Amino acid sequence: MTVAGPNHDVCAGLDLAQVPSPAFVIDLGRLRTNLAHLRSVQEAAGCRILLAQKAFSLWPVYPIIREYLDGTCSSGAWEAQLAHEKFGGEVHVYSPAYTDLDMAEVLPIADHISFNTPAQFQRFRDAVKHNGRNIECGLRINPEVSTGQTPLYDPCVPGSRLGTPASGLAGQDLEGLDGLNFHTLCEQDSDALEATLEGVEARFGHLLRQVKWLNMGGGHHITRAGYDVERLVRLIRGIKERYGIAVYLEPGEAIALGTGILAGSVLDTLHNAMDLAILDVSITCHMPDCLEMPYRPAIRGAGHPRELAHTYRLGGGTCLAGDIIGDYSFPQRLQTGQRLIFEDMGHYTMVKTSMFNGVKHPAFCTWDPATRHLEIVRQFTYADFRDRMG
Repeated sequence: MTVAGPNHDVCAGLDLAQVPSPAFVIDLGRLRTNLAHLRSVQEAAGCRILLAQKAFSLWPVYPIIREYLDGTCSSGAWEAQLAHEKFGGEVHVYSPAYTDLDMAEVLPIADHISFNTPAQFQRFRDAVKHNGRNIECGLRINPEVSTGQTPLYDPCVPGSRLGTPASGLAGQDLEGLDGLNFHTLCEQDSDALEATLEGVEARFGHLLRQVKWLNMGGGHHITRAGYDVERLVRLIRGIKERYGIAVYLEPGEAIALGTGILAGSVLDTLHNAMDLAILDVSITCHMPDCLEMPYRPAIRGAGHPRELAHTYRLGGGTCLAGDIIGDYSFPQRLQTGQRLIFEDMGHYTMVKTSMFNGVKHPAFCTWDPATRHLEIVRQFTYADFRDRMG
């Protein structure tokens, strides 16, 4: 199976003149390629794969994703409601902590509810049990195995609030627990999962013999070119056989990896110690994931500073001095109105956008290369900005 992965043919054939500026555009052909690959992994490993909505929640394309995957995982009550209304299938929910109101909203729609601590599980266990629906309860564990490079995204660092370490389970009443849940990876290969599973089995093997399922969370970069799928399949099959349990995966980025672009325009150019360009794309408002991770967003046809003939520092149209995307070089001088394409902007960035400064929010679009149809799914107006505040 050929995987998608980021490259420069996403939205190939799309006429940018027809695309609002700025706009996120999802290539439905690339999305289907990713999903077909994930389904092949499901079949080979005998596991279930869920869409992690926290990474990709463009629900108008859920009917496509539903053709390939078993359901969704949600990070709280509102995502769970979106999953129930727009996706269907299995609805899995995990939150670091639930309120009584959260639980009242989740109980009528969830199939699995995972808790962060034994205390939360014990607090809501009876409400789940007597709800009248067959809801299964999970507990998020902390394997205390750090494999990532970015502390911000590492839930196994000392002092992490995410998941309960083995030391926190001593003497706890876990009667009625159906499964275990961990999420420790971030854009990683299956070697990181192998190291994590060694820690899980060493610290929680006794519990694996008592539960029905293990949810291995997300962060598996399964659709990236070069990802070791054979090892992933072997790991899943092995743990299923050793403990007689079902296995779930919750990738988010792997579903949308290499499927989307962010199209924008040059609004103006100027010179102040170096050539500068102001865009209708803001890293603060439209690409905050690039600041958090952090990483440098790729621009189609552009190079590193001084690699090509003309180097510019690109910034957004907000009043924030630090709204700087970065320094890029181009073969020709940038012109006002010129369109630029930021690569691989389908995952995380879309769901983290804001309307800070009243900046124009990108439209959401889809592009079907098979039919050459561009659909403008949603365009935002002043009313969307105004109504957030009252």
